[in-house]
Order: sequence, then C-alpha cells, then structure tokens
Amino acid sequence: MIWAAAVTMLSVASATAIMFNIYLKSPRTGPFDVDFSLIDDRGLPVNQSIFHGKPSLVFFGYTHCPQTCPTTLFEVADWLNSLGEQGETLNAYFLSIDPERDTQQIMHSYVNAFSSRIVGVTGSPEEMKRVADGWFIRASKKPNADGTYSMSHTVNLMLVGSDGRLKGLIPYGTDRDEALKKIKDLLLQSHVAA
Repeated sequence: MIWAAAVTMLSVASATAIMFNIYLKSPRTGPFDVDFSLIDDRGLPVNQSIFHGKPSLVFFGYTHCPQTCPTTLFEVADWLNSLGEQGETLNAYFLSIDPERDTQQIMHSYVNAFSSRIVGVTGSPEEMKRVADGWFIRASKKPNADGTYSMSHTVNLMLVGSDGRLKGLIPYGTDRDEALKKIKDLLLQSHVAA
C-alpha cells in the first residue's frame, strides 16, 4: 500500500516536472536535442534521431521490473495491434534505466516477448543517463533484502511527435480507450497533418 502510494506520488511529480520543464521553464524550447550513442535490441546503433521523423511511444524501464514495465509493454503491444494500419507510422521504444543488467541480448528477448514492433534500447550507464536526463526521467537503485536491487523510476509513457517534441503522457494505469484516444489525437492526427 505504501509502495503503491509512493510510486503514484513519484509518477505525478515526474509528470508535472516533465510538463512544467518542457513547456514552461525549460531553456530547451525546441525538440529533444541531447546527443547520445546507444544500441537497439538487435545490436544496431541508435542516436537522438530516433525521436525525429515518426511519432513514438517512449517508455523508460528495465527487464527485472516486477509489474509496471511488463504491464506497460503488454499495453503498448495491444495499442499497436488495435490501431492496425492507422498505427503503422508509430515507433515504440523501451529504453533501459538499468543498463548494467539489460544487455542487448536480454533486451531483445524481453521486448520481443511482447511485440516485434517494440524496440529495446540500451548502452553504457553514462549514455543511458544522458538520454533519461534529456527527457527528465528519474531513476534510482533501491536495494532489496536479498542483496539484489530494484529500480525506482518514472512510470509514465511519453507520446513524442515526429518533430521530437513531447506531445503528452499516458500515466501508468490509464484506461485502454483513453490511451488509444490520446495516441490518435496527439500523435496520429498531427502526423497526418504534418
């Protein structure tokens, strides 16, 4: 109960910070502009250009996540299937906040268990931190009693336009129909009009 309340508070605070910083106070008034060099789950190089050209569903998480990440990726796979041809222009990215454990091979097996349309992205801890910080994503290690660790992290899925700008968020636990409406209204209609 306390854990759920803490995750909810972190999610709301992060969402508020993202929207406030990007739309109101951020010195970066344009699209995402942080340079980075990573690899996708197939071993191909990835840089900041992934956020330009096509609208994207972007989620930061990790493969050892017990609930939030697999639930979100399951939902993303469902949304992509539900959108059918209308959603063919969408990219979907799962960026690791735990690159020490999330190798390219592990990411490949993990994302493909949900959908071949979801691209896993990983790399060095420094590069992953650079891209997470660029989107105002918060992530930190939390030690477990058994000597392992979990990650506390922002749990909102980001809707990124083909111009590389944040268009909106889908908070964890959003109703399916509401999520699909947001994707259509904020990403797909604007992409067709662009």
